[in-house]
This record gives sequence, C-alpha cells and structure tokens, in this order.
Amino acid sequence: MPPQMKLVAITLDCPDPPALALFYQQATGHEPHPKSDADFAGLNGEHGLLIGFQRVDDYRAPSWPDPNAPQQLHICFKLDEDLDVAEARLLELGAGKPDHQPHGDKARVLTDPAGHPFCIVRG
Repeated sequence: MPPQMKLVAITLDCPDPPALALFYQQATGHEPHPKSDADFAGLNGEHGLLIGFQRVDDYRAPSWPDPNAPQQLHICFKLDEDLDVAEARLLELGAGKPDHQPHGDKARVLTDPAGHPFCIVRG
C-alpha cells in the first residue's frame, strides 16, 4: 500500500502576504496563523489545512486564462450563499472578475488581489 499523505498546507506566492491573507480571511472567515509576519502570512483553514502567503520579489501575477503567465494555482470554494451575493461580496473585498467565464451558472472564476484565479461554486 502506498504511503498515505495528508495535505496540510497550500502556499501562494505574492507581493504582499499580509494583504493577501486579509483578503482570504475576510472571504473565508479563517483565523490568522499566529506566526504571520510581513514575509509570510497564513490562515488556519478547515481540517488543519494552512493557507499560506509568501513574499516573492519581482512577483509576476497569473493572467488566467492567458498561458503567457500561467495560473500557478487554482483554488475552488464551495458556497453556502447565493453565487451572485458571494461574487458581489468578493468583488467589494478586492477580487477581480475575468471576462472568460467557462462554467456558466454553475461557478464563477474570480481572481484574488494578487491575480491568482479561484472559483466559487454553488453548494
């Protein structure tokens, strides 16, 4: 039997870890990791999953769906609220909405303030 692995952390490169952590904290309600600082910030997610944000000099944001600056990572979030309501709230927090929306009414692709694409999906 192959070793069993448990995913414990996902870390996103970005130019401003505290700012990106604040965006995701406001979006998800997850608590900040107590050892967050200017170079690495984290959120304590569900089931022990840490979502981390690390400072990268000369950060180059993804340009989804344009492959010239690859998406790097794509996160999906399941919603308990209406898709339109969630989208409006996330846009107010600083998310962007690309023109390309491949999922119709099932999901929306948004980008965080550092340009990482993420989906919001109806529960």
